[in-house]
Formats: sequence, structure tokens, C-alpha cells
Amino acid sequence: MTGLLDGLRRIVGESYCLTEAEAMERYLVEERRLFRGNAIAVARPADTQQVAQVVALCAQLRVPVVPQGGNTGACGGGVPQAGAVVLATERLNRIRAIDTANFTMTVEAGCILADLQQAARDAGCFFPLSLGGEGSCRIGGNLSTNAGGINVLRYGNARDLMLGLEVVLPDGRIWDGLRSLRKDNTGYALRHLFVGAEGTLGIITAASLKLFPAPRERQTAFVAVTDPQAALELLNLTREITGDAANAFELLPRNGLDIGLRNMGGRDPLGERHAWYVLLELSSPRASGLRAALEEVLETALARGLVLDAAIADSETQRRELWRLREVTAGGHQHQEGGLIKHDIAVPVSQVPEMIRRGTAACEAAIPGIRVIPFGHMGDGNLHFNLVQPLGWEPQRFFAERERMNRIVHDLVHELDGSISAEHGIGLLKVDEMARYKAPLELELMQRIKEALDPLGLMNPGKVLPPPAQQR
Repeated sequence: MTGLLDGLRRIVGESYCLTEAEAMERYLVEERRLFRGNAIAVARPADTQQVAQVVALCAQLRVPVVPQGGNTGACGGGVPQAGAVVLATERLNRIRAIDTANFTMTVEAGCILADLQQAARDAGCFFPLSLGGEGSCRIGGNLSTNAGGINVLRYGNARDLMLGLEVVLPDGRIWDGLRSLRKDNTGYALRHLFVGAEGTLGIITAASLKLFPAPRERQTAFVAVTDPQAALELLNLTREITGDAANAFELLPRNGLDIGLRNMGGRDPLGERHAWYVLLELSSPRASGLRAALEEVLETALARGLVLDAAIADSETQRRELWRLREVTAGGHQHQEGGLIKHDIAVPVSQVPEMIRRGTAACEAAIPGIRVIPFGHMGDGNLHFNLVQPLGWEPQRFFAERERMNRIVHDLVHELDGSISAEHGIGLLKVDEMARYKAPLELELMQRIKEALDPLGLMNPGKVLPPPAQQR
């Protein structure tokens, strides 16, 4: 133990090796407080070389390493287990280069996502990854969980925005795959192994990311639709009329909006209440008549009986007000309404209405009075299928039903050829679900990769992959 701490202090400096309980506290508890960890120390290296030295030291002493970015994850992926060293990437926060001719930026893993968005804007470009925690989450964590967010419909997940990586491997060697090429067909695409791996194969220390022309026009509408099936038809109509101009298509239920407005404030922009809404946004890098295209979409949808009412933002202030309705729907039921069981799932886009219909019915049959709030990125099939406790229940009574409700939701997702994790990762929370739903051959292949790159099993142990004994 002494040799480990002395070594860490030599590498990162006395003040950046935390061992006191109070100083380590924020690194041990994840945002939702579902998990609490324990660690020998928290190391805060300043650069890739220091990361490599910390990892090499831990490998030599057989000490597990748990990488951590902004600690904003929803599944406990950054929570350390006893006897581990937390490696916090927050000091790796430099933007190394922005190439506006190549439309790329090279950044370190500890950069806060919102800072990268601003740097892209300052360079006259656009970095489209955008999600609720962007003011505190860090790009290394976004890549490690393959984060999605509101713009996946047009731009893809974090994986699709990454061109190259710099990674510290479990033995402390540095793999320099930090290229900015659009095309490289020289063998295996190694960089993709580390995206979505949640630090179990190595630690991402830097990334080359895609930039895009900055939008010069945005048109945003808050649309009341008859039901999720109508929302699906509206999505297809939007694509038909506008091509790839739609960058966001968010589905919001009335019950979630009501709870959000009650707890977080705000106002409904439409005159009457409706059961379902879509937040639709079009964008273009040139002033290209998007308002006329949006109006054509809505007029056609209204004539077909898909749309009941709509409000179009006439200013940036109004646009932000409409987007805030998405925020309150997502955040208004998090703590104020008692117990909450969250599901981050994805199904084929065509199956979203079926998932909502059957999933809601099954959950309501299982617990009368339960409040089912399915919302999210309908454009890519990713729903946050959240369950709020019945009124009058104690939270602990509701949490005791977590496994039963997970089984109802995830069994249906599996039946519909979906995924039990769409953008939040696996972490500790869903390891058992991986064993239940992942095909045996897929688990075997992932286990082989893990053993090949991390034969000592020291990189973020216990996350993503279930123990071999659990694998079917």
C-alpha cells in the first residue's frame, strides 16, 4: 500500500493524489446514488504520460484501476470497488487542435462536452453531441458509454462522431490511434473496441472528433399528435418532405410534461391539453427556406389527422422555451415524485408505438396506479421508459419491485429485437441483464477480447461483462 501511494504521488504530485475520505467522497458516489464505492486513492494525472505511468504502476502491483470522467453516468460505470485506484481524467482538459479545413477537433478526454461545443462554435463549426449533462460530463466518458443525445437522428451516436483515439492500455503502453482520416481500410478498426467499453479495455485519453458546418437556420416546433403511431407517421413524413434536415424528433407524453411543469415550472405553449407531443427541429448550414418546409410538414400532417395543434418558435428565446419542455419532462419526475425505476431502451423505430402500448399496459397491470412515462429520441428508437411510483406509496416499497418491473420491460424489449441499454451503458446496474439477454456467443467474444487486452482483469473490473460463471 505504501509503495503504491508513494508511487502515485511521485507521478501526479502530492496534491493530485487524494487519500482522505472527505477529498475522495465525490468520486465514490455516482449521480443517482444507487451505488457507493470505495478506493485506495484517487489519482488525477495531468497528461497522457502520467496516465500511462499510473496504469503501469497499478499493473505492476496488481491494483485495479477505475477511470472516471465527470461522474455523471446513470449505471455506476465509474464507481470503484474496494481496493481500486480511481483515475480521474478531469485535468486532461486541453483542446489540442481544431482543423476547420478537415472539420475535425482533437481533444483530451477530460474536456467538458459543453466546452467542446463552444470551441466548435468559436471556430465557425458545429459539434452535434448534446445531452442533459453536457455542462459537467466529459468527452472521454461520452465515448466510453457511446453517448447519444438529441441529435442522433441526423449525426449519430458518439461512436459515429469519432475518427481516432489515443488510449492507455492495461499494461501502461500508449496506443496512438489519434488519426483524423475519414477512410482507413488497413485492417481492424481498433478504435471502435474502446467506444462503449466503459474503460474495461483501456483508458481513452484523447480523441479526434468530427465537426460539421454550423447551422445558420433552425426551425423548431412543439406538436400535439394523436398517439405514438401518429408520431411515427409524422417522422416519416418529415423525412419525406425535408430529407435529412431533421436533427431532432423527441416524443413527450402528457403525464411526464404535467409532472415536469408542476415540479420545475413553465407553461404549455398550446391552448389545449393533449395526450402526446413531438418536439421537432430542422436545421441547415444555410438559410434555405426551412420554415416553409416545416409548415408543409405540419399542414400535410394536419390534413391526414396526425397533428392536432402546433406551435413554431419565432425566436431563439422561444426555441429555448420549447426545448425546456423536453428538459422538464425528463427531469421533473426524477426526485420530486418519489420512487423512480428508469429504463434506457431502444427498439427499431417502427416498433416504438408497440413498445409504448404493450409496455404501458403490462406495467399498469402489474402495479395499478403506476405512472408510466415513456419519452425520448423517437427518431432513433431510443426511449427512456421510466416508471414512477403510485401516489401514496413509499419509495422503498416501489424499489422492491425493481427486478419484477425490469423483467416486464426488458423481456418486451428483447421480444421486439431491441436493446436494454441505448445510451447510458451497462456499468454495474445492468451486468446481470447482460447475462440474461446477450447472446452466449457475443458474451464469449467480448470475454475473449477482454482477456486478450486485460489478462489481469484490472481495468474497471465488474463492469459491462458478467462473470464467466454467469455467461450461458
